[in-house]
Amino acid sequence: MATLAPAPLAFTHIAHPARVPDATRVEALKDPGFGKLYSDHMVTIDWSEDAGWHDATVGPLQPISLHPAAAVLHYAQEIFEGLKAYRLADGAMALFRPQANAARFNSSARRLAMPELPEDVFVAACRELVAVDRDWFPSVEGGSLYLRPFMIATEAFLGVRPAKQYKFIIIASPAGNYFKSGAPAVSIWVSQYTRAAPGGTGAAKCGGNYAASLVPQAEALERGHDQVVFLDAEEHKWIEELGGMNLYFVFDDGSLVTPALTGTILPGITRDSLLTLAREEGLTVREERYSIDQWRADAQSGRLVETFACGTAAVVTPVGKVTDPIDGEFVIGSGGPGQLTGRLRQRLVAIQRGDVPDTHDWVMRLD
Repeated sequence: MATLAPAPLAFTHIAHPARVPDATRVEALKDPGFGKLYSDHMVTIDWSEDAGWHDATVGPLQPISLHPAAAVLHYAQEIFEGLKAYRLADGAMALFRPQANAARFNSSARRLAMPELPEDVFVAACRELVAVDRDWFPSVEGGSLYLRPFMIATEAFLGVRPAKQYKFIIIASPAGNYFKSGAPAVSIWVSQYTRAAPGGTGAAKCGGNYAASLVPQAEALERGHDQVVFLDAEEHKWIEELGGMNLYFVFDDGSLVTPALTGTILPGITRDSLLTLAREEGLTVREERYSIDQWRADAQSGRLVETFACGTAAVVTPVGKVTDPIDGEFVIGSGGPGQLTGRLRQRLVAIQRGDVPDTHDWVMRLD
């Protein structure tokens, strides 16, 4: 969608009339979980066909007022991102590859016929929110401040066409451990549902993709598993991704395979970062199709020694067991964390938290 060339946006700050009391906030941050707590503020920026992007505001977190005919409620014009702010060793705050999130956000916007937000404005909005709500950073081990930028169509119109008004918003949520089970490796259920099909919105980060995954994810949880893995829509044999994470497969010769990005898989930023780190270690990494039958055979033969999932929320998570409703269960390696999985996770987290030199210019220091 074409947009007006925007003038640089200045953010208006609105004073919060009643922030969460310090003692209440400190107590809540002792066990933030994931997606349960929200900081005091939010960022909003409006877009209209006539004015382009305007009214950039940092103000109190509050409900959104929408007309019942708002296009997002009827035709699901909505996209979002997820990224984290980290606290570095010297106490400064930092973002990890926010420009990549901004680029992916605009890719999603193009697929959903929504206006693109200039990448520098996306990054500036993230910086503004972290600056005003840095006290919401949790002190728990591995804690972070999770940022959720999203855009919705706000025009009141029931005709089927792209809306002419949108709102971009960022909220922040203190985050602890993503998986509730606390197990050293997660258990996966092979879904008979399809997440995405060629020509669809699989590569876009839009809410509809996740709504469609809720029934299969519920099936996985009911059967005692942590996550669901989706296969391709055409042959129902090629591994694509989990409900919200990409997958890697580690073999006994030290090589790695991750499913190729064919338009049905979300191009994860953590996935891309791990590609770089693995190749730096001299590992052979292949982006190619990998079938569920081959996954099982390689695990049973011992050729496959590790599998891990990766994404912004969980970072890197070992996969220990897979259950297929048709062909049964198989275990990967010892069923626990693998050495390469642990090493890659340690390297990535060390970069994100500023414990090692950032040779890729991935970390954006905010102070």
